Amino acid sequence: MIDLPVIWAFIIAFAVFVYVVMDGFDLGLGMLFPLFQNKADRDIIMNSVAPVWDGNETWLVLGGGGLMAAFPLAYAVVMPAVYTPMIAMLIGLVFRGVAFEFRWRTLRERNRWDAAFAGGSLLATLAQGIALGAILQGVHVDGRHYAGGWWDWLTPFSLLTGVALVAGYCLLGATWLVMKTEGDLRERAYHLSSWLLFAMLAAIGAVSLATPFLSIQYASRWFAWPNIILTSPIPIAVAAVTVLLLRSLKARQDYRPFFLSLALFALSYAGLGISMWPYIVPRSITIWQAAAPRDSQLFMLFGVAVLVPIILAYTAWAYYVFRGKVDPHGGYHT
Repeated sequence: MIDLPVIWAFIIAFAVFVYVVMDGFDLGLGMLFPLFQNKADRDIIMNSVAPVWDGNETWLVLGGGGLMAAFPLAYAVVMPAVYTPMIAMLIGLVFRGVAFEFRWRTLRERNRWDAAFAGGSLLATLAQGIALGAILQGVHVDGRHYAGGWWDWLTPFSLLTGVALVAGYCLLGATWLVMKTEGDLRERAYHLSSWLLFAMLAAIGAVSLATPFLSIQYASRWFAWPNIILTSPIPIAVAAVTVLLLRSLKARQDYRPFFLSLALFALSYAGLGISMWPYIVPRSITIWQAAAPRDSQLFMLFGVAVLVPIILAYTAWAYYVFRGKVDPHGGYHT
């Protein structure tokens, strides 16, 4: 018999990861915006993501909506625990989206909209990272209800994961500029990428060291025998990708830095999955305990099987059409 909760867990994990990949670099660009004071540079940065940025939240909706529909118990427990950072994230995304459109409509107020774009991107990223840390550190559950307080999400560990995500998104943004721009802007992006890589590695190291102290379950999952045989390839792969990324930046390659940065995110995401599995609410509720009725999950699976390939197809087409470098005088050239 098909294990539908496992299938849905991977669908939601896939949707969240695709969102992180696709929205991460444009949030990173927003946070890097204040470092580029030249108006022409800022216009190029905006043009580099203008054709694709507003479709990225599709995956966030799929992840959140899928969680509510496929695992309603987990949704009912987790959301009250992270209401505040989730509301902050939505406010940040609204500011970022409005500023993206309005900055082109005015010259007098453009600096304010640029500040809103950068501030909204920072707020959304911090909120996402803090929510992740709040969930990973554990949620107080009493029966089938959230039993914690309003401020339980705010801890040193959740702040650490928030800062770590800021560093990671900024690295994605910088390597995106390496891939999409030319001249002095590209050289500055190379320089930023090198510094941000070390910042992200420091953040990964700090979160990785802190996580086992959250629960004996996390420690045994990573370090107990024979689990360590299965988990040790993750840090080894992170080291290998880091070396390749440093070499690609030194060699001034265009595309490899961005995709290697994505590989670092993929490995970090895999590590998160190893720590949490099979719990959807860490240490409290498994994916089977939180699952909706089988008939409901099966019905929704047919819809996802149709819609996800369509979304992937038009997303791939959009990135293909707008491939290549951004022309400083407008448009793209391949």
